[in-house]
Amino acid sequence: MSDFLSKSEIRARFCRAMSDMYRDEVPLYGDLMELVRDVNADVMDKNPELKARLEALDNLDRISEERHGAIRLGKPEELFTIRRLFAVMGMEPVGYYDLSVAGIPVHSTAFRPTDGEALKRSPFRVFTSLLRLELIEDDALRQEAEAILARRDIFTPRARALIEKSEADGGLDEADAATFITEALETFRWHSDATVSEATYQRLHDAHRLIADVVSFKGPHINHLTPRTLDIDAVQRLMPERGITPKAVIEGPPPRQCPILLRQTSFKALEEQIAFLGDAEDGRVAGRHTARFGEIEQRGVALKPKGRQLYDELLDAARGLAQPKADGSNTADYMRALREVFAPMPDSYAELRAQDLAYFHYFLTDKGRRAVGLEVSGDIATLVAEGYVGFDPIVYEDFLPVSAAGIFQSNLGDNAAHDRLVKSNRDVFESALGGPVADEFAMYQALEDASIAAVLAELAIVRAKAS
Repeated sequence: MSDFLSKSEIRARFCRAMSDMYRDEVPLYGDLMELVRDVNADVMDKNPELKARLEALDNLDRISEERHGAIRLGKPEELFTIRRLFAVMGMEPVGYYDLSVAGIPVHSTAFRPTDGEALKRSPFRVFTSLLRLELIEDDALRQEAEAILARRDIFTPRARALIEKSEADGGLDEADAATFITEALETFRWHSDATVSEATYQRLHDAHRLIADVVSFKGPHINHLTPRTLDIDAVQRLMPERGITPKAVIEGPPPRQCPILLRQTSFKALEEQIAFLGDAEDGRVAGRHTARFGEIEQRGVALKPKGRQLYDELLDAARGLAQPKADGSNTADYMRALREVFAPMPDSYAELRAQDLAYFHYFLTDKGRRAVGLEVSGDIATLVAEGYVGFDPIVYEDFLPVSAAGIFQSNLGDNAAHDRLVKSNRDVFESALGGPVADEFAMYQALEDASIAAVLAELAIVRAKAS
């Protein structure tokens, strides 16, 4: 028997440790967590059917455990090693996100668990962006940024050693896992001492505020940590009552009876005191920097390619009518346009399934479990129609580029829309990563197919029983 701690257990412990660290660094995050817990409890009190379904799917506990974080890396070597670090925790790169379409000079992936049981145990994700230095137009500034990044190492020697040990041995035992968590957290910790002078910081900042955030510090400090809520509109409404200022617009689809994909909001990024390099040896110059914020998300059903194409078309149409502004000056107009434009998207799970727009998990109903000796169809649609099989939405585990860009822009203090910077460069990203990113659609299809196979096998066993 292996003495290795499971990757899911390492991931769950790391997630809790990171949450504790971020709460210490950003106390407002703790206030946000309390608000989300209160809202989720209220939703389940008022909707016992939802609570029962979450319990039946083993998803009730994951709601309170669920988090996603975000980091921004500066050079390809950092992305390559972060992939190996996350692999120790059973997290794989899923999806490619090109944020240059919104004027943000990064491209990204999401590291997360990929199989159903691992997601139930700990659905921790980290949205990980790599700075695209080639988008810095000033040649001298680009070379200076490259030189600054070349001098830093965001991983501790012990973390590197334990990554190698896990790769060589196939895992980590209890003691090594505890040390790994402690050492890996150092990569994500906030450092108030900048590695550049105020003048250099300002030049980077003038090129793009995100460039200054990535290049000017010892590490890629986690810039937000996100709990999952069951009612994001309630959280948005209640945030000011808790002394938290929300961004003006919830990113993603409009409010619905049957949530789809992902909706996100956040509190405004904090202005924090930092210290720049000074002229004298070990001298420091006081300054300010804005980067870290608190985010909340509500996750709905994962859409199939056909459903995602419809979503993208509707979102583009809504933004063509009213482009949301970070200062909230046109929030009402944008939300009205969003609700009107999204009318063609079915707002019932039955219709989403009937139109083959979303992914679902299938299960045997009470009627199905009583189908002893009966001749029933082997077609899943017929079994659902006849009441032998039920279905639940498969949760969307990934991200939306437009929403991510909206959150980034809001918290960079950027109130303007941006043109595309440059076309996608996925090959370069995957080369730096050291392998391909996984296709999220194929993953959801595999989960749905597995549930269909399981329910048909279970039904066959029931039918074969003696009456």
